[in-house]
Amino acid sequence: MVSGFVSFLVFFFALGLMIFVHELGHFIAARWAKIEVEEFGFGLPSYKLATLFKWQGTEFTIHALPLGGFIRPKGENDPNVPGGLASANPWKRLVVLFAGPLMNLITAVIIFSFVVSSEGIPVFGKVKIDLVLENSPAYQAGLQEGDILLSIAGEPVTEIQSAIDLIKSNLDQPVELLVERNGEEITLTATPLSNRTEGALGVQLGYPTRPATFWESINGGFQITRNQIEALLEIPARMIRGAIAPEEARFIGFKGIYDLFNYTVEEDVTSRQEANQAQTTGTPAPQPTNYTLNLIGLLSISLGVFNLLPIPALDGGRIVFTLPEILFKKRIPQEWENTVNGIAMLLLIGLMLFVNVMDFVNPAQLVP
Repeated sequence: MVSGFVSFLVFFFALGLMIFVHELGHFIAARWAKIEVEEFGFGLPSYKLATLFKWQGTEFTIHALPLGGFIRPKGENDPNVPGGLASANPWKRLVVLFAGPLMNLITAVIIFSFVVSSEGIPVFGKVKIDLVLENSPAYQAGLQEGDILLSIAGEPVTEIQSAIDLIKSNLDQPVELLVERNGEEITLTATPLSNRTEGALGVQLGYPTRPATFWESINGGFQITRNQIEALLEIPARMIRGAIAPEEARFIGFKGIYDLFNYTVEEDVTSRQEANQAQTTGTPAPQPTNYTLNLIGLLSISLGVFNLLPIPALDGGRIVFTLPEILFKKRIPQEWENTVNGIAMLLLIGLMLFVNVMDFVNPAQLVP
């Protein structure tokens, strides 16, 4: 059993790393654009504990809240400061603003490439049972990890999403599951429950895999990142079509993210313990899971995509403010931009508080 403290450390490190990578992207782009950066801080901007060193005009510091990092460009909101961000060419400002989210997406590609190398290339067209929770409807029905799910209620299953949709359309009633196990087809009966907080059936679904080459791993990392971005962007349209309920697509805050990390770390550690035990006893070893790495990759994508939304105070909103200057050679007054960004920041803080409260009122469902 993994302690909550270990899960918290993993959560804290992963979240901090994603923020740090984001700010590192801004820093690298600013240096490339010859925009002066007065400070690169390790941790959230708060009380400065120490100055590590100074390099090419940038002070590298450590702050009291050790989460992620930040940069303080010269003249960030004042176009009258020479060598600063606000006075730079609009194309250079665009590059600096875009570089943070881009670094998050590059990080996701690297993470998913490692996962593909570790787990192999998915063989699409078949859905595999990766995990069965104890005392769940799937566990009681006799489903086992490694089973290939062929059909649900007589409907063929070739994709994970179709399996999830079929499970949700047969809640609180017995449903036949046709699975393939060791080359044989077996029919089982399970009852997905609507009142479960850990998934109606209590399974984690995946695809069968084969070993991946180096370039297949890199290509797989790009494909997974692209698919996750598309899935995020399709959420509003799927909500409009009624394909997913609004409560299933809601934001989650720090508690919700921590709960996910607590779950994934527990499952990853358990899977490795089971693999080691299987090797010791000479029985077939199950594939160790990489749920935590996948979650970190998804978190990195979410941070990158969210920051590119055209919302004032976010990178995407600031990018929108540069477009009139690029397209029409006319700049929006900096005072207007600062005011809009300030109001938007207050609204975002309010939204974050609401989301974090909802994490306690309506906890996120972890598995289908």
